[in-house]
Amino acid sequence: MSYFCLYKLILSMLSYTEENYLKAIYLLSGGGEKEVSTNAIAEALKTKPASVTDMIGKLSAKQVVSYVKYQGVNVSEEGRKYALKIIRKHRLWEVFLVDKMKFNWDEVHEVAEQLEHIDSPLLIKRLDEFLGYPKYDPHGDPIPDETGEFKEKPQVPLHQMNEGEAGIIVAVNDTTSLFLKHLDKIGAYIGAKIKIVNKEEFDGSMTILIDSRNQAFISKAVSEHILISE
Repeated sequence: MSYFCLYKLILSMLSYTEENYLKAIYLLSGGGEKEVSTNAIAEALKTKPASVTDMIGKLSAKQVVSYVKYQGVNVSEEGRKYALKIIRKHRLWEVFLVDKMKFNWDEVHEVAEQLEHIDSPLLIKRLDEFLGYPKYDPHGDPIPDETGEFKEKPQVPLHQMNEGEAGIIVAVNDTTSLFLKHLDKIGAYIGAKIKIVNKEEFDGSMTILIDSRNQAFISKAVSEHILISE
């Protein structure tokens, strides 16, 4: 291996913390569609803007992000590929924890956050095979394949639907334990059939019917995080 190739390889290697930042930037940017502010990253990672600025400098030096002053930061093409590998590992581990280890869907995120940093392509390939090549994680998020390709399900936030409309829950965009436990409490889950029985004009809260038998009242804040396929 030439000195240049070795130098480039060393630069491309990211630490645990750098991987967390890169994944956050990828997700906040909508997969590289828009620039992200340092404040947005700081809020997502619960850290200080100054720390974010320092980290952006490190990631820029490794050519996985690009930063333009006053515009924000975004993932580079190499950064996008790297982020998708992290996300792939995270979501496969979530499937493993729920399907094979019998974790609840509200318990897996933090564990998968640790497992996603294991650097073994062969392990992840065998894990994918062992799980039967799943396309979606327990929260309905698509799992990228080995090449970084994935397919999104057609979906619309529940709060955008009208009274009388119906659909199936295909994903949630809040994976915090409190939110998922709330969904468990009202009997909502990925694959559940939802019908809007009543929607309040005043605040957007609604009464929904789950699987044609369980009726529940939810706030607009809750309905914003439930994604439906019509």
